[in-house]
Amino acid sequence: QTSDTRRKCILTTETECDVTDVLRNVKETYTAHILSVTSSGMDNFEEPPFAVSEKFTPYKQTVLGKPEIQNYTQKDSKLNVVFRDPLTPYTFPNGSFKSIRDIFQHDLQYKLYYWKDQSSGKKEKTTESHTFDVSVDSTKNYCFYVQGVIPSRGENRYGQESVMHCTSVRRTILDEYGAEVFIIIAVIAIAVITLAVVLSVILCKRKKAKAARENEPLNGI
Repeated sequence: QTSDTRRKCILTTETECDVTDVLRNVKETYTAHILSVTSSGMDNFEEPPFAVSEKFTPYKQTVLGKPEIQNYTQKDSKLNVVFRDPLTPYTFPNGSFKSIRDIFQHDLQYKLYYWKDQSSGKKEKTTESHTFDVSVDSTKNYCFYVQGVIPSRGENRYGQESVMHCTSVRRTILDEYGAEVFIIIAVIAIAVITLAVVLSVILCKRKKAKAARENEPLNGI
């Protein structure tokens, strides 16, 4: 902490104030003092009422934003996911915004949560890069999302989740319904064919028996 005091949002009627530009040292701890004052045309000799915020350390308490999924592919038994860091309000000298990677550097990790479509069993993988490569079942579709994490934090360790995406691979009928269904269909088909053959044999024998009876000579009375 330091005794340095900076003024922002002087005589504003708004209830919000952006103080990003005065929080340059993200590892420093800050407090905000908010004063309520009357307009300059009114005499008021009393000390203006004020409130003091809770202490805030940007490096420890800032909530990580949503990573952006840039591309993903599922080919054979590999799922590849490429994503981008969320940006922060802090800027470089050229005016471009810094990402959370620029702020947290090696303290920042990302987790990929993925699972088979229409399944609740999640798996996860961690990386410090911007790419995930995981082994998957080539016959199944997968859903996934990415989330930033700072393991060194005690609180606010996990950031916001990215938008969830799902792959769409072409599946054969066998992949879709499984071999068991085809076995059942085959058994039913064999049973139907067998029944048809048996009925045909029975009908054929009955016809032959009937024809034989009709061809027998009548016995004399």
